Amino acid sequence: MDTITTMKKVKQQLHEAGFKLTPQREATLLVLLENEKDHLSAEEVFFFVKRKSPEIGLATVYRTLEILTELHVVDKVSFNDGVSRYDLRKEGAQHFHHHLLCIECGNIEEIEEDLLGDVEEIVENKYHFVVKDHRLTFHGLCQNCQKK
Repeated sequence: MDTITTMKKVKQQLHEAGFKLTPQREATLLVLLENEKDHLSAEEVFFFVKRKSPEIGLATVYRTLEILTELHVVDKVSFNDGVSRYDLRKEGAQHFHHHLLCIECGNIEEIEEDLLGDVEEIVENKYHFVVKDHRLTFHGLCQNCQKK
């Protein structure tokens, strides 16, 4: 999905939730879109937003990220470093996508396929538990680190 379409969709989601797409929120969302594969922390988002909008404050970026998380525009994810990172949720995604985390170099790759459909069904049927979402991160060595 292109940036303009995403912006329109998020603007609609914000409006439906009683929020506006302010210039600060738009700048934050643009940074997330421009760095979609990077899993940025709030501080990293702030650093990039500050370049475009020097008047924006860190608290505004935090609030915007929390609103976008509540609206399921982004997912908050934490890897081994203890830092919350923000990851855009793919259009039409029913669940959080999976990740491959290299324990050597820290590289993070995404798995777009939902690999846990059968597991969810077992959990729901056997344990009578309604699954709303799930997160899965595989920890191991990426191809580059395996070659070293």
